[in-house]
Amino acid sequence: MAKTKTAFFCQNCGAQYVKWQGQCTACKSWNTLVEERIATTEAPAWKPAADKKVTVDKPVLVSEVIAQDVYRLNTGDQELNRVLGGGLVPGSLTLLGGEPGIGKSTLLLQIALRLPYKTLYVSGEESKQQIKMRAERIGTDYQNCYLLSQTQTQEIFEQIKILQPDIVIIDSIQTLQTEVLDSAPGSVGQIRETTAELIRFAKESNTPVLLIGHITKDGTIAGPKILEHMVDTVLQFEGDRHHIYRILRALKNRFGSTAELGIYEMIGSGMREVTNPSELLLSHRDDALSGTAVACALEGMRPIMIEVQSLVSTAVYGTPQRSTTGYNAKRLNMILAVLEKRSGFKLGAKDVFLNITGGLTLEDPAIDLAVVAAVLSSNDDIPLPKNVCFAGEVGLSGEIRPVSRLEQRVQEASKLGFSTIFVSSHSKISATHAGIEIVRVGKIEDLATALFG
Repeated sequence: MAKTKTAFFCQNCGAQYVKWQGQCTACKSWNTLVEERIATTEAPAWKPAADKKVTVDKPVLVSEVIAQDVYRLNTGDQELNRVLGGGLVPGSLTLLGGEPGIGKSTLLLQIALRLPYKTLYVSGEESKQQIKMRAERIGTDYQNCYLLSQTQTQEIFEQIKILQPDIVIIDSIQTLQTEVLDSAPGSVGQIRETTAELIRFAKESNTPVLLIGHITKDGTIAGPKILEHMVDTVLQFEGDRHHIYRILRALKNRFGSTAELGIYEMIGSGMREVTNPSELLLSHRDDALSGTAVACALEGMRPIMIEVQSLVSTAVYGTPQRSTTGYNAKRLNMILAVLEKRSGFKLGAKDVFLNITGGLTLEDPAIDLAVVAAVLSSNDDIPLPKNVCFAGEVGLSGEIRPVSRLEQRVQEASKLGFSTIFVSSHSKISATHAGIEIVRVGKIEDLATALFG
């Protein structure tokens, strides 16, 4: 009897070794090598129709290729369509990752219930009764959604051949296993082999497949890194489980841009699309409070008006505290050093706390100007004028630097009723804009003079 051929795979990075060793030399992780049987020559789980002719692809010149418009399936979700680039592409494989409890299964089940296409929702983690309870909570018509609780890919493909669905949703890829391998579900070999079978099915049947993937402690999608290279689109669901807002980003997209993002609000009946996030992220208060400034940030291709809150107080202990939520702490320290060194504001012996409202984390450098305004307002305990926003980057010499896509930012501020926006004096933008005044500042001192006199 022939000996079964096995190899050792790293559960962290997927590197392959012929024998066991304590440390993976690729990712330097310890005790992550697991012995798995290498795929045999058994028949694949998915088999195309017998009458389907196999065409041989021949090389052609680029000029001879006929360009065709990519047909996309409308998901019925405006935010998801925006992130995908217009909808689901037939034959594509989309991977959705995120923290446990962030709302991955809720979002895809909600979309499956609303789709006008025949949809198969395959769950390897929950029973049909559990999914039905969540579907009733969402409260959407589910005439076209079929449920299947199964983890064996061979059984799943048998049901697919009978049902002939238009869209397949897998929850989750870490729970699937194939009979080709003997290893446990979630191992490197099982994830790689089951994903390859789903890719073969999606391309040959021209059926879009949506996968849900778990993530590790450091925020990356669990399984081998090759999983992200195999699929066509990788979406990341971000946000704090204790806040109501969620952000959907595209980390990889073969059929569209990765600069777009979708914003959702978690409510009792599921995920609600946030088409105008600026109105939700701004507090509509009547009383003026110090330490609050509005920044015109850019998330992907979408301008967002968001509040920056700051609190500056005298340090009770010897070492002053520097704490941020939703903003880079090192960048805050840099801005405070610039205020101290270049502009003469004495903040070295004071505690500084900074918060981005809504539980969002932003990396746009255009927030710097609003951070400076909020810190100075809290330090002097002087409220900023209403209907004023900021868009500018602060340099190490105290200069205000221009930011990208300023026209879009100004238009968004004007649409939401802001009367004044502070920008860099080096920004290339028309001096007048309908309904909003553009104030140009070159240094931090100019901003302080314009705001506080």
